[in-house]
Amino acid sequence: MNTIAEKYIAGLKNAYYENNGKEGWDHFEKAIHGAEKENIDKLKQTYPDIPEALIDLLEYVDGTYWRKYAGKEITFFFLGSDVYEYPYYLLSSKEIIENQNQVAEYYSDYIEREYDDIEVDDKITNSIESIKWLHFSDCMNNGGTSQLFIDFSPSEEGKKGQVVRFLHDPDEFKVIADSFEDYLIKLIENGFNFINEDIIG
Repeated sequence: MNTIAEKYIAGLKNAYYENNGKEGWDHFEKAIHGAEKENIDKLKQTYPDIPEALIDLLEYVDGTYWRKYAGKEITFFFLGSDVYEYPYYLLSSKEIIENQNQVAEYYSDYIEREYDDIEVDDKITNSIESIKWLHFSDCMNNGGTSQLFIDFSPSEEGKKGQVVRFLHDPDEFKVIADSFEDYLIKLIENGFNFINEDIIG
């Protein structure tokens, strides 16, 4: 497994333990399994540049967003963003594949800069026809407030593989990391601040 993914999972587990979340983490760890090889292969076909660190996370847990494992439903906070103390779920390999056209379907007006009051990072392309984003995470309220994407079609100012955060009300698209690995490193360096006793409780 990618060392960054290993470090991330170990650090997240420790954050749960330190915030009275040991029981929840242990239950989570016993219930889950990784993505099936067939779905990993489909992901790699759909997104040839998918980061190995994301594959590693999905091979550890195939989604934490109302995800059924052995008949039991799991909802578990697994990721964060630059929105302070705000947790996110990891989508499953199947959900990521199903959502591959989501940006073009729902956000084309934003990407093409049709609204002056909607902030869209200059590192993001303004052409919906060329856009290739991987939607990997929804925030704690089922994605209604924020979603996370890996952007494989940046503008000339951006970097292929950068992580984009969508925030609703006021709506905004912002690049929060140059790569998925950089994104995980930032969460580690911030001490997994999206996990606290209030969130777990």
